[in-house]
Amino acid sequence: MTDEHDDFPEYDAALGERLNTLDEAEADQRAASLRAGLGDYELDEEDLGLLGAVGAYGEGVTVAPALPVLAIVGRPNVGKSALVNRILGRREAVVEDVPGVTRDRVNYQAEWAGRRFTLVDTGGWEPDAKGIDASVAAQAEVAIDLADAVLFVVDATVGATSTDERVVRLLRGAGKPVLLLANKVDSERQESDAAALWSLGLGQPWPTSAVHGRGVADMLDEAMRVLPTESAVGREEVGGPRRVAILGRPNVGKSSLLNKTAGEERVVVNELAGTTRDPVDELVELKGVWWRLVDTAGIRRRVHMSQGADFYASLRTTAALERAEVAVVVLDVTEPISVQDIKIIELVLESGRALVLAFNKWDLLDDYRREMLEREIERDLAHVAWAPRVNISAKTGRHLEKLVPALETALESWDTRIPTGKFNALIAELVAEHPHPVRGGKQPRILFGTQASTRPPTFVLFTSAFLDPQYRRFIQRRLREVFGFEGSPIVMNMRVRERRKRA
Repeated sequence: MTDEHDDFPEYDAALGERLNTLDEAEADQRAASLRAGLGDYELDEEDLGLLGAVGAYGEGVTVAPALPVLAIVGRPNVGKSALVNRILGRREAVVEDVPGVTRDRVNYQAEWAGRRFTLVDTGGWEPDAKGIDASVAAQAEVAIDLADAVLFVVDATVGATSTDERVVRLLRGAGKPVLLLANKVDSERQESDAAALWSLGLGQPWPTSAVHGRGVADMLDEAMRVLPTESAVGREEVGGPRRVAILGRPNVGKSSLLNKTAGEERVVVNELAGTTRDPVDELVELKGVWWRLVDTAGIRRRVHMSQGADFYASLRTTAALERAEVAVVVLDVTEPISVQDIKIIELVLESGRALVLAFNKWDLLDDYRREMLEREIERDLAHVAWAPRVNISAKTGRHLEKLVPALETALESWDTRIPTGKFNALIAELVAEHPHPVRGGKQPRILFGTQASTRPPTFVLFTSAFLDPQYRRFIQRRLREVFGFEGSPIVMNMRVRERRKRA
């Protein structure tokens, strides 16, 4: 979201100069005074944890282990969303007696028997009569990529279908724990329906009723037994080559860019579901530096798979982003910037990864199209004006040397940490320059600010009242103008706190 209509003064370069020449010891002292003033406000344990880390960071990056991931897969209308709601203990997933209601892969934080884990509802395709088998297999394949363990849900009242059997072929070779759930077993009389699913060859079927809760507790006990304590797929690597995801809609030149950077033609993936895939990542050397390219060629193209293509491309993109640090979004300059291009960029922003925009096929651009492209960029990409742009030809290799500096700039910004003293000095300058508007007879105050983390740079503002969205954008904009952050999203969180009541 842009702030082009927000009524704030233009940036004054003198602000940056004042902050650059600031006495850091004095700034730290002032920040410590503001921090001490928070003692007059109601703070919770998370607040105290944040504040306890202020000034305690070093040069190294500490990465918290990721929660284990449990994915739910299965045909449409077998009860996946109802099972999500049952596990969470609340109605989160949309449940309708219509196949394919879930439109997005959704993550939920769940807990069972004192264990916390991430539950992934991977429902959400548009089934069509011809392509249902391929669609479900594709969805299961994505779930396998993203999960530490899988709950495979089958409708026991219908029995195993050819679609189920196709998914089973994927699951057998996954090398990950799989629990077979025989859902819709609402009474003892239907236990025989569950027993019939032994034929799938995935071991014991767990008879459950997601709607009534029958058997769910026993199934979850077993899931906790096979689920690791930390995610093996979500854990972020520390050190080693930086990880780059190359994203883009079909035919924009991702494959050409991958081939050119890798220095060889990549193997074409077989059309059939269940075949062995290419290695996920590739190590490439660019300008004397090794990089790990996260393979994001998107969902494999399959016959009859049209309606759900966007959904699966989105899943693949999300999966790649979870393993990457920086995303290169490739756009075809010979075509207008599309809704799909913007959606891919939005996925990068939601993931919090660093961003570089690669405008491909630049050698095919004429003057008229160049003028139109600049207008499209100004109109459709204003919200990512901070992302480095490189104009390249992936096919010929033209200007590919510009990609590495752009990646390095974006990652440096992504890793940047602003000292607490300087951040609070900036806030003080901004409030003096442009105070927050009065709301309801009161003026919200910013009590204290700190950068809670990097990757992406995440700032927390302790405030006396809610700050208007445009005021938060104003702060973000000034952060960029003063400190750069070229190529990195900035996250701005608020903690509204009330004064302690006097005894």
